[in-house]
Parts: sequence; structure tokens; C-alpha cells
Amino acid sequence: MSNYTGKQVVITGGTGALGQAVVKTLLEQGATCHVTWLFEQELEHFELADQVTLHQADCSDESAVVKLYGSLDGLWGSIHIVGGFGMSPIRETSLEAFRQMQTLNAETCFLTCREAVRTMKMGGRIVNVSARPVLEPYGGAIAYAASKAAVASITRCLADEVKGDGILVNAVVPSILDTPANRESMPDANFDSWPKVEQVANTISWLASPDNAVTSGTLVPVFGSV
Repeated sequence: MSNYTGKQVVITGGTGALGQAVVKTLLEQGATCHVTWLFEQELEHFELADQVTLHQADCSDESAVVKLYGSLDGLWGSIHIVGGFGMSPIRETSLEAFRQMQTLNAETCFLTCREAVRTMKMGGRIVNVSARPVLEPYGGAIAYAASKAAVASITRCLADEVKGDGILVNAVVPSILDTPANRESMPDANFDSWPKVEQVANTISWLASPDNAVTSGTLVPVFGSV
């Protein structure tokens, strides 16, 4: 188990299924967690609200992201889980839908990475979330895959850019996660083969921890046995 005692960590999208697993793991390891949220219904099922500092922020809004990170002092880690998913054949994908995926995934990643780097004065850790189609392409979700490819590119380029600043930048690359929403949408799937959010959270926790002293610029597959 990593030791986050005295470490401040931002978790965007921390109220979702994977986000809550990450927040729970970090709290158990002593982190001070800052969690973003946008809509009131997110807080209805967020059981850790009284153990974190909540920030209402749209992570695709530049001014909101600048304000969030500007309010923090001594930031150690920034974990970027906020995002969106969409599927449709390219013939049925509008430019608006393509742009929406870029906003939800690529733009939020860019803004939070940029502000995290600006805020980290004494080194730190950044972890992004890409997606399996980036490493193993398939059709039917081109807008989503393209936006997550941008996340992967941001991760690797930024890791090189800040390698002299003591900041390590990585991304996890999940396949279909075992969440209630995914089970509901794919009731005939083999749930046992899907990676559990707690397992992915453990990987993120290590990448963002002081224990990770050398790994940067990596895209870490967390596929389970799918």
C-alpha cells in the first residue's frame, strides 16, 4: 500500500464508479482528496462526500479549471477520470457528436493537465484515463476512440515535456469496466472477465504515488481477461 500522507490529490470525475473507487483507495492511503462534480445528482450516490473537499466545476470550462487549480497549494497528484462515451457508425456520427467527444475527453484532459503542471511546484504525478480502442482499434466508436487517442498523445508528449520537473505522467487504458451501468447495458456479457473498478483504482493509485519513481509516459493496459 502506498503512503499518501500529507499529499493533496485532485480527482476529476471522482463521483462516478471508477472515480469513487479511486477516491476510496487514496483516502485509505492517507491522501487529502479534492473531487470535482458538476450535477447535483452526482452527489446523491457519492458516499465519501464528508471525507473530501468537493469542487463544483465543469472541467471543459477553461476558467473553471484555472480557478480550481489556482485554489490549491502544494498539489501532489492530479487524476483525470472525467469524460464521456458514445458509440455510432461513422455514417451516423455528426460533427457535433464528434466534437462533443473531443470536449468531454480530450479538452478536459488538456486543461486539467495544463493547470496541474502549473500548480505542481515540487514535482508530482498526473494520471489520465485513455481507452482500449486506442491500443486495439475497432469500428463503431470512432469519435470516442479519436478523443481517447488524444488523451494518450497528451499523456506521452507531456511526460517528455515535464521530465525535468519531477512530474511523472501516465495513463491507464481500461477495457469495459465492471460497473452497474455497463452490466445493465450489456446483460448477456461475461462480467467475470471485466476489470473491477477497485483493481483499476489500485493501478491508478500506484502510478500517482511517491512509490512510482521512474515510470512516466506509459499507457498501462487494464483489460482484465477480456
